[in-house]
Amino acid sequence: MATKRTSTGNQDVSLQVRQVSQALKSVYLDSGLIDSSDLAGKTGEDLEKRVLSRALTAQAVRIVTGFSPQDAALTVIDGVADKGIDAIAVVDGPDPHVYLVQGKWSKDARAKGERETVWELLAGLRLIDDEDFAAFNPRGRQLAEYAKAVMAKRPTKVTQVVVLMRADEVSEGFRHALVDGEKEFNRHGEVLDHRIILASEVWASIREDLAPQPVQLRVDLFPWFAVSAPYESYQGIAGAAQVAQWLEHGADLFSLTIRNPLGRTPINNELIGTLTEEPDNFWYFNNGVTVLCESVDRTHQSIRNPQARPITLTLHNASVVNGAQTVRSVAEAVISDEAAADAQVGVRIIVTGEAVELAKRTIQATNRQNRVEPRDFIALDPIQAGILEEMRAELGLEYSVRRSELDPTEDTGCSVVEAACALACAHPDSQYAVRMGATLDVLWERGSQGIYDVLFRPQPSVYLLWNSVQILREVRRTLHALRPGYEGRGAALADHGLYLLVHLVFRCLNTESIDEPDPKQGWATAAVAEVPGLVQELLPAVAEAINGLYGERSQIRAVCADVPRSRQVVDHVMRLFAGSEGLPPADKYRRVSPQRKLRRPNTIHVLVDNRVLEEGAPLVLTTDYPVEAEALKDWLAEDDKRGRATWTNHRTKPILWAADGKQYSPSGLISRMWELAEWEERPLANQGTARWVTETGETLAGLARRVLGELEEPDEEESTPSVVLINESGCVFNSAELQAP
Repeated sequence: MATKRTSTGNQDVSLQVRQVSQALKSVYLDSGLIDSSDLAGKTGEDLEKRVLSRALTAQAVRIVTGFSPQDAALTVIDGVADKGIDAIAVVDGPDPHVYLVQGKWSKDARAKGERETVWELLAGLRLIDDEDFAAFNPRGRQLAEYAKAVMAKRPTKVTQVVVLMRADEVSEGFRHALVDGEKEFNRHGEVLDHRIILASEVWASIREDLAPQPVQLRVDLFPWFAVSAPYESYQGIAGAAQVAQWLEHGADLFSLTIRNPLGRTPINNELIGTLTEEPDNFWYFNNGVTVLCESVDRTHQSIRNPQARPITLTLHNASVVNGAQTVRSVAEAVISDEAAADAQVGVRIIVTGEAVELAKRTIQATNRQNRVEPRDFIALDPIQAGILEEMRAELGLEYSVRRSELDPTEDTGCSVVEAACALACAHPDSQYAVRMGATLDVLWERGSQGIYDVLFRPQPSVYLLWNSVQILREVRRTLHALRPGYEGRGAALADHGLYLLVHLVFRCLNTESIDEPDPKQGWATAAVAEVPGLVQELLPAVAEAINGLYGERSQIRAVCADVPRSRQVVDHVMRLFAGSEGLPPADKYRRVSPQRKLRRPNTIHVLVDNRVLEEGAPLVLTTDYPVEAEALKDWLAEDDKRGRATWTNHRTKPILWAADGKQYSPSGLISRMWELAEWEERPLANQGTARWVTETGETLAGLARRVLGELEEPDEEESTPSVVLINESGCVFNSAELQAP
């Protein structure tokens, strides 16, 4: 089972400072938990140092007390008349404790431990002991009175806590000052002690906050039986109402499984239908749930004959490793229909303790009964867990590894699929980008010829990963905008040459600092701005290179997926790029005037007939249409399910909306969303297949074009025909889009 991180090891100090700074800002400052109204005259580094010192103090309170961020922030009294104490934290109860905290921030991890700090803390403690509360500021006075009241009721330990954003140990002189100061208060018993918290411990606490929290589950089983060896296990029946409550733990409940619940799929809809329409049959039709836990507490309702009565189990550090779809479906069914609460669910519990290998093998074995992709087992790789932690700590972004409808939206993070695609394109060797041209399954191949280990071992910098993703996305957006203006081989290259073009863009950019720590995203901002111009140059240049090397009758798609030929194309284009004459200006596949071609295959039919997307593949709503995005912003924010859906291989209604579990056509769902959002100035028609995006970042329309080759827009399911227009600035518009305000 997974355990919490308790030590930092030999971590880079600058990394610790950077991650602590970002976490303190996110938790305490951006949320407004720390009061800084008295610092109105401060600016720049001076202001940042003061507010970060206060946030650091609050985090130290959390470390010693276990308070929530909100409660810890309320203990901070730093400011005018704080009497040398930055925070007063009082723990009342049977084991009372008072903590007096002094915090010092340093951006280079060199905060000084000064004897004056100790003298100030001791002076403040004397004021509290003498009940001289008037000397404190208002909040300090209130907390000082509370501390004294607790100290007066019973013997109370008092601890001086000094938290320093400092990498090195403090001097012996500083420690002696603490010990010497305590003698005055310990003459009649050990009351006062001290604790020094340095940068490494603060950093460890930040990382622990980001880590999945251990889940404790209560399970009532009846009937049931137990197996004692070789591993303690239980199997029985639990009520659906109780299983539904498990979902309150959120994603942490599935921390060890190889994929999250997939949300609404046709199969899950059948589960929900059984639960609501014939709950008595659910146990017969469902395989149940498997839970691993680290330890278990048992409560029997009968001493003489325990198996004749229910058993109550409390599972510690529990994770559902098989049956995630069942848990999600049970929870949704119970919410929608009270009858579902009476259904019975089969539950198997295995107590693995510290047997990590057993846990891993159990996860793999229990998931073989359903269709599991090689990508799913990547979720067991510790490298991916490390990337997830680093993405949160360094950039405040999410990173999705397990297949799920909850993959991050573009502004909140990325999935492992998109990250792998981007890293493959960014690699100096073009073969990895080219091999993706045939199928993305190659990304998860292991071994000497596999791509996965090349991309993820050693663990890549999250800055390299996230910056690469930004470039991939911008190339895709640029091609999406340019594609309607191309025909023939130029259009085919836009459809099938994405990864080859992304690789060439990386080769043309200055990537020397792409993996350097850069929380403000300076490199990405500058590089992304260069991408549209590069793509506009590279697209015709690559087309001409393929023509020159292999003739105008060569198949673009085949060249873009062939490693030796693509390497020749890359070398040829890069030589042109490095030459004084630059890339050739020829752009003969650019459309001169808009033309409609004969009816072409429907996008949905192409995707369904070719089984391009697997059942339950997650989809998210794109934000590439600014007017629409602004109009729907508040409505979408009310429920994150509104912007998510899953794919089902249905020829007319392939989009299963997460918000209501019903199936729609892409355009029909967009129209329905516009209606529900009460967008009064909504267009008469839309291109739904261009608005739903797969986990690789491609729209449904773009994905179909890549499969079919020559697929023009819009879809034949749309009711309003459109014409491609190019304005005087070269921007490409679709006439249907022009109806939007």
